[in-house]
Amino acid sequence: MNPAKGLTKNIVLIGFMGCGKTTIARVLGRMLGTEVVDLDHLIEEKAGMPIPRIFAEKGEGWFRQLEAAVLQELSAPGPPRIVSTGGGIITRKRSRSLLRQIGYVVWLQAPVEAILDRTSRNRDRPLLETVDPRARIQALLAEREPLYRASSDLVIDTGGLDPEETACGILESARYHFAQGG
Repeated sequence: MNPAKGLTKNIVLIGFMGCGKTTIARVLGRMLGTEVVDLDHLIEEKAGMPIPRIFAEKGEGWFRQLEAAVLQELSAPGPPRIVSTGGGIITRKRSRSLLRQIGYVVWLQAPVEAILDRTSRNRDRPLLETVDPRARIQALLAEREPLYRASSDLVIDTGGLDPEETACGILESARYHFAQGG
């Protein structure tokens, strides 16, 4: 039996940086035997430069426009896949609308301490290049939380779950959602 059977739309992962979107997307892709699309990688390919350089040379506004354009491209019909987005995808109204169009949207949450720990291992986080990353994370989370909530079909706190447990919870919920005609 095909494990992807019953999935009729993409599963789209949203959430703050460091919440586990990339890791969970890979686990879901492996479990389902389906394509995993990393939106940030597509943006870097299209721009011909890494995201920190895009922010430095073109600005966040230009990045968000390109992000929405690439998300629009993902709305084309095709087999269901797993889409991992960037943490700020929900900051633009157009992108929030596109998320709902292209799939079942899962908001992955994580505690501030986990985010701080995970993001401190990666220096390619332009929005956290500040004297006090914890305060910046808290401010961005407070600003974005209502947007994540409004954009999602499912909310999962990844703080106490391993990636496989998280992926299984997503699949169970997504299959139910799709069986109900969603």
